[in-house]
Amino acid sequence: MRESFMMYFNDMNVYQLIMWFFIYSFFGWCMECVVIRYQLGYWENRGFSKLPFCVIYGFGCLGAFTLFAPFSAHPVLLFFAGCIGGTAFEYAVAMVMIKLFGELWWNYDHKRFNYKGILCLESTIAWGVICVLLFKIVNVKIKHMVLAINPIVVRVVSLVLLTAYLVDFIHQFYRSIMDKKHGEVAGHEQ
Repeated sequence: MRESFMMYFNDMNVYQLIMWFFIYSFFGWCMECVVIRYQLGYWENRGFSKLPFCVIYGFGCLGAFTLFAPFSAHPVLLFFAGCIGGTAFEYAVAMVMIKLFGELWWNYDHKRFNYKGILCLESTIAWGVICVLLFKIVNVKIKHMVLAINPIVVRVVSLVLLTAYLVDFIHQFYRSIMDKKHGEVAGHEQ
């Protein structure tokens, strides 16, 4: 149980970690788009920005590897840690979104065993399964792939990704805040 976050990333530099983060953010975006396509029947960009990244998944993976490393040798504990941690993280993100933007970008009202449309049992179980898969299968391959890329290429790509995402995020955040303000002004004028 003495596993730690550093066990997973001690041989990665900051640029490799940035690339790792964006790979998971891209996979999260893909997963969200496929799930929504299946549920709604049409494609929808599920990220906050226009770029194909849901950075909440990058942060979620980083958090999982930080918090759940002590359970990595025990799949059952890892599953329950993923269920609890993923659900708590989803709830926290929902509260921040509601506070910042006045809306939530998902709704589980149609799911059985949901809480105010914010959480549902199906997603809680999925977070546990995803956590086990990340620790036992996926991260080994992702990390190996990142470490195999030429360090200069990793540095350039990671800096381009980070810069492009930050510019896109700031632009979208500004637009979202302005749209919210214009909506409030229009609501007061009526």
